[in-house]
Amino acid sequence: MSAAVAALLGVLQGLTEFLPVSSTAHLVLVPWMLGLPDPGQVFDVALHLGTLIALLVYFRRDWWDILRRPGKQLWLIVLACIPAGILGKLFEARVEELTYPSAHPVAPLLMAGGLVFAGILLYAADRWGARRRGENSLRSEEALGIGAAQAVALIPGVSRSGATISAGMAFGLTREAAARFSFLLSAPVIAGAVLLKAAHTMRHGLPPGEGGAFAVGVVTSGIAGYVAIHFLLDYVKRHRLSLFVWYRVAFAVVVMAFWLLRR
Repeated sequence: MSAAVAALLGVLQGLTEFLPVSSTAHLVLVPWMLGLPDPGQVFDVALHLGTLIALLVYFRRDWWDILRRPGKQLWLIVLACIPAGILGKLFEARVEELTYPSAHPVAPLLMAGGLVFAGILLYAADRWGARRRGENSLRSEEALGIGAAQAVALIPGVSRSGATISAGMAFGLTREAAARFSFLLSAPVIAGAVLLKAAHTMRHGLPPGEGGAFAVGVVTSGIAGYVAIHFLLDYVKRHRLSLFVWYRVAFAVVVMAFWLLRR
């Protein structure tokens, strides 16, 4: 993989992992539309490692406080991770099959449907959610509900951040509180994915000549992820999330057009 392609995919991963637009859809469909090969599991480790580093650096003070004085917030994060952990283990193979056009010819259409469906839910939560409560008011059953939304995001195209932010607003959290909890919740989820995939990589080693691309992927996804986190937390203080809803719909239309042209 060239450094330019590695950088493109790194930026895509960093931005779309945290903006509510679906990183899976972009990492699979953009290379598919451009005729690029599947980057593979090894490079996927690099991309997720970069976004994990961005999360830990950006929220370093929060995580220091959470781990130094374990309490309600840590309990809510752990509770919210349970649904995705269980369903991910049960349906991982099936989800993988439905994600890649090479394995499932209608995968692009499925992801386009996920983009539109979750976009509608994001619009509804942003439009009609109470959005009055802070992050500290979150209750255990609500954290579990946000975790269930995160599990639904296993469906390609839905977006983990989009689903959890939507659920948070539906429970009455402000946009900023919903986004912050979504980001804190994503750290253990991404860390788990990195550890599982890294174990496979360590057994087989990096493919010859891929060390440079791996490093570029880590750096670019980390920088782009940090920028995306800062941008979204600042954006939601003053704006509704309609921009991301319309982007999801537009991207879905482009994907469907490409699929029809390639039939």
